[in-house]
Amino acid sequence: MSLNKANIYFIGIGGIGMSALARYFNQSGNKVAGYDRSTTILTKQLQKEGISITDFYEADAIPHPYRDSENTLVIYTPAVAADNPMLAYFKEEGFECLKRAEVLGLISREMKTIAVAGTHGKTTVSSMIAYLLKVGGIKVNGFLGGISRDFGTNLLLDPEARVMVTEADEYDRSFLQLFPNQLVITSIDPDHLDIYEDAADLNKTYSQLAAQVDSGGTLFTKPAIIAALDISEDIQTRTYSLDQKSMIQARNIRVEQGNFIFDYESEDLVLENVTCGLPGLHNIENAIVAMAVAFNQGVDAAKIKEGIGQFQGIKRRFDVHLKTAELVYIDDYAHHPEEVRMLLKSVREMYPEKKITTIFQPHLFSRTQDFGEDFARELSLSDDLILLEIYPAREEPIEGINSLWLSKLIGKEGVNICEKHQLINILKTKKLEVLLTVGAGDIDTMIEPIINQYQVDI
Repeated sequence: MSLNKANIYFIGIGGIGMSALARYFNQSGNKVAGYDRSTTILTKQLQKEGISITDFYEADAIPHPYRDSENTLVIYTPAVAADNPMLAYFKEEGFECLKRAEVLGLISREMKTIAVAGTHGKTTVSSMIAYLLKVGGIKVNGFLGGISRDFGTNLLLDPEARVMVTEADEYDRSFLQLFPNQLVITSIDPDHLDIYEDAADLNKTYSQLAAQVDSGGTLFTKPAIIAALDISEDIQTRTYSLDQKSMIQARNIRVEQGNFIFDYESEDLVLENVTCGLPGLHNIENAIVAMAVAFNQGVDAAKIKEGIGQFQGIKRRFDVHLKTAELVYIDDYAHHPEEVRMLLKSVREMYPEKKITTIFQPHLFSRTQDFGEDFARELSLSDDLILLEIYPAREEPIEGINSLWLSKLIGKEGVNICEKHQLINILKTKKLEVLLTVGAGDIDTMIEPIINQYQVDI
């Protein structure tokens, strides 16, 4: 396998992980083009950066410079169907075709790699770490699973960097391509049960990832995760938690002027009165492990405290788009029951007396089916609920699994089910106080219409 090709063609270029790689190669001087079935804000940004993108998936849509098998590397996402005509063409013609994770693995072997894995929190934690390293003067490359508000991109690229921060994605067992020096595992809640047989299979794979940490490296995780996985005694581990005895903890947590304040304590560092601007107790937990990793990499303690206070987070992670006396509008990427629970809990803590209206777009038929009861329980905590139809992504429909099925599990009166084009008219019939758009599909295309509607009306 070689990345030394003049031309790079991406199949599924619009995904957050694929787009970061596309930017990496484009900024490295390669000619880059690709296909994605959807035109999004992100694909438009890539086009502005000089990357040619088509939404036609027939082989005829491949530009001629990328039909040269000797000088073209093809990178594809595992979400692309095996019978995709473009992928079939490249394979039949003998092109070198690599999955995204294989390419990320090859890039990572040239640097000291800090990887962040977990069902939830990996985008925030990896972005926090990258930001703290930058604040601390460490040159770093970063492949992030979301658009950083601090950097305005999902890619950090420094030609002199010797450290790389990346998410370690469990889908398709992709993270097994990584052999990190530092590994964070934030959570191991079951997900992607279309890939894993069950929770035990998922845990076994996380254990395998932990075993791939470099000799002399460190695994940062929670005590409960250590207990659930098969971790070799040869692996150096450091635990963190808000509610269990661990090596790294947050003490004296309180809220002052709308911000969480805490004291960071570990065996080698104590920092008092640390400000975390992100909402929710889970983000304090994210912060303390990011701080521990940064300190482990040699970042000065004062810079760590400063950086956590300045960190702005990730787009589509508790994005507050409107905040007036009449209406608060927040958008969030939550697409797993535990993420929905944490989101609604945080919103309720911030606005205990206000009515919460949630618009939720389920992501994947399989995930909706696997966790239907869990989604129903968490979504029922919203005062008012609107369900968009399931976003299929890579999947074909599953008979009987749809938003009507989910609404029956919720068992709550007045649940609306609609298509995106009907949403604004439904919202006009409601008295809104706190409005949430939630999901990992294309619900984000409704952000601008909602803002336009209520900026005018308020």
